[in-house]
Amino acid sequence: MTALARPTDGRMIGGVCAALARRFGTSATTMRVIFLASCLLPGPQFLLYIALWILFPSEHKARQAW
Repeated sequence: MTALARPTDGRMIGGVCAALARRFGTSATTMRVIFLASCLLPGPQFLLYIALWILFPSEHKARQAW
């Protein structure tokens, strides 16, 4: 598994789904479909997405930290 960092390529909005897909070894499209399907359920999915967008560093900033 790779570190959680929002990639600079392959992102649509914030790169959260692409980062999670890269971490768990699946495609970004699959992760996006899972997220959209979860939006049909009650809960704070959008707030979680925004929180992860803030918490996950950008891939560019993560490389500079190393």
